[in-house]
Amino acid sequence: MTDQELLQGIARIAQNAGEEILAVYHDDAPLDVSLKEDDSPLTLADSKANAVIVAGLKQLDAVMPVVSEESEMPPFEQRSQWHRYWLVDPLDGTKEFISRNGEFTVNIALVERGVPVLGVVHVPVTDVTYYGGSAVAGAWRVEAGKDAEALQPRRIEEATTLARFVASRSHRGVQVDQLIQQAATRFDAIEVVSMGSSLKMCLLAEGKADCYPRLAPTSEWDTAAAHAVLRAVGGEIVKTDFQPLRYNQKPDILNPHFIALADPAFAWEELLKPAL
Repeated sequence: MTDQELLQGIARIAQNAGEEILAVYHDDAPLDVSLKEDDSPLTLADSKANAVIVAGLKQLDAVMPVVSEESEMPPFEQRSQWHRYWLVDPLDGTKEFISRNGEFTVNIALVERGVPVLGVVHVPVTDVTYYGGSAVAGAWRVEAGKDAEALQPRRIEEATTLARFVASRSHRGVQVDQLIQQAATRFDAIEVVSMGSSLKMCLLAEGKADCYPRLAPTSEWDTAAAHAVLRAVGGEIVKTDFQPLRYNQKPDILNPHFIALADPAFAWEELLKPAL
């Protein structure tokens, strides 16, 4: 199976999981919400989507390990030996799902030696799928019934006067506001869009935003799929030291604080460092 065929297979699995999620989302019955050990919410949609994804990935490759938010986490002693594995969030944005605002996604990534090389982000409510990766040299956005569109992030030129920031709907915080204020010392105008789930990074990949600072906790499965899509079109996610974010490097699954950039060639480090 080629990487392109593998990517198409992942996309189909994500879309199938999205159908399971929508069946719960559109059910008139009250949502049954429980809390996990970290107090994050869990619904029937999370569990159903996870079952579809894990089974589908095993059909694609029976040997490849799977790390999913809704499955038991293998110990780092075992994970650290992996050079290639699946990293999955069956329902990214459970709070958005519960509030029924549509801003939730299905995330599936293929990670090789710490780098996400293929990724699919599916948006069940709109039936839009972002997919791509460095392994296939590109990324695309496809809406049901339409042709796929190649993604192209916005580049910041010397004459650029407007910067578009995207922030978490639930976890923006004072530090992010300070970072945006710092950016205003370079740009004449700043636009800020608040949004849930990995959609924020997809906005960067399709040229609708320039920067997404996340100075609050996230997990690796929250970012890997959209990170693969963003990297495929020349973007990057960097830590606050402006080194690239990497995966499966330590026992816990938490990401450090990071900044996602559509155009990493721009002098973001010089501009934003004073506020970090």
